[in-house]
Amino acid sequence: MGGRPAYHALVDALLCVAIAAGALVLGIMLGLRWGHRREEPIPAQAAPAPEPPVADLLERVFRSTDEGLAVLDSGGDVVLHNPRAAELGVVRGGLPDARAATASQRVLSAGMTVDVDLSPLDHRGRQPAAVLAHVRPLGDGYSMVEAADTSEAVRLEATRRDFVANVSHELKTPVGAMGLLAEAVLDAADDPTEVRRFSTKILNEANRLGNLVTELIALSRLTGAERLPELQVVDVDEVVQEALARSRLSAESAGIEIIVDRPTGLEVDGDLTLLVTALSNLVENAIAYSPADSAVSVSRRRCGRWVEIAVTDRGIGIAPEHQKRVFERFFRVDPARSRATGGTGLGLAIVKHVLANHGGEVRLWSSPGTGSTFTMRLPAHVEPGTEPALPAQGALSDHGPVDPTNRPVDVPDRVG
Repeated sequence: MGGRPAYHALVDALLCVAIAAGALVLGIMLGLRWGHRREEPIPAQAAPAPEPPVADLLERVFRSTDEGLAVLDSGGDVVLHNPRAAELGVVRGGLPDARAATASQRVLSAGMTVDVDLSPLDHRGRQPAAVLAHVRPLGDGYSMVEAADTSEAVRLEATRRDFVANVSHELKTPVGAMGLLAEAVLDAADDPTEVRRFSTKILNEANRLGNLVTELIALSRLTGAERLPELQVVDVDEVVQEALARSRLSAESAGIEIIVDRPTGLEVDGDLTLLVTALSNLVENAIAYSPADSAVSVSRRRCGRWVEIAVTDRGIGIAPEHQKRVFERFFRVDPARSRATGGTGLGLAIVKHVLANHGGEVRLWSSPGTGSTFTMRLPAHVEPGTEPALPAQGALSDHGPVDPTNRPVDVPDRVG
């Protein structure tokens, strides 16, 4: 038993030696590892890209701006200019435009900004039609020419002036007529027949004035004055039905037969009210320019991803030189005939804008003495996940109006 404590003491001593040896080995290993890590090169962090100098940034701005910039010295020579200045004609062959150089001298002498028109005197090709420049002093005998292409603004202003002038003229005509007719009524107060005759004319002029104002409001909405309604899925057959209902009285009064093909079940994405207005305008136009006892046909078909609605008349037709202008506001091929039928000159312009706002277009085929075909083309409604249908055979012709008595469709219905 006496040797037992000695044994335990020996075991404890061996354990201490083992722990110390383990600690020594671990320390040596950690030391070696740390030494290796210190010997390894520390990876350098990516150095930040040097910032471009301010002068370089200013030069980039100077050269990339949409305005034409040119710096002139006191002698009128070009010290610096950007590519846009050459495009706008401010600088040509290293020399400034004479008008800009003259304005620069005025600026240097007066010390104030001067506006100068640098529009090209011989406009051609892709040159801007109108260029307006501001010339301002920079100090120390230098001036800056800042030129901008104002062609679009000038065009829009000219369009606005023409539109206001046309509207004023169109409004003045019925208003003046009603004034004269009212005087005639007063002079014929004792003659019931004459009073009735003049009163009927006053009513016609009042209706014409009302139609003009209504179409002006519609055109204003279509050209961006008001937000257009959200497009919905529209049944093309419903558009045709409502448009023909609006035109039924006009057709009966003019002795025109309206021939329409059978319902197709086609659908488009659009606004029902606007599409009905556009189609009824085409039908009314066809009625107005068709001789009595003739026919106006309305047909529809699917053509690839498009739905086409065509209105064909057997009227006087439109000369080739007028076909590109018939969609302009207030343009009339025959002003006397348009006024006689009560036309405002805005119907086809409204059709054009309605179709444009629906992502479509209106096409015209016409031959003088033969007739005309106006075709509304609208993107067909496609259900999500389905493929557009292949082009279908239909009643429309790309080469002219379809003869309503020989149509490659079902037996047509007759309206009117």
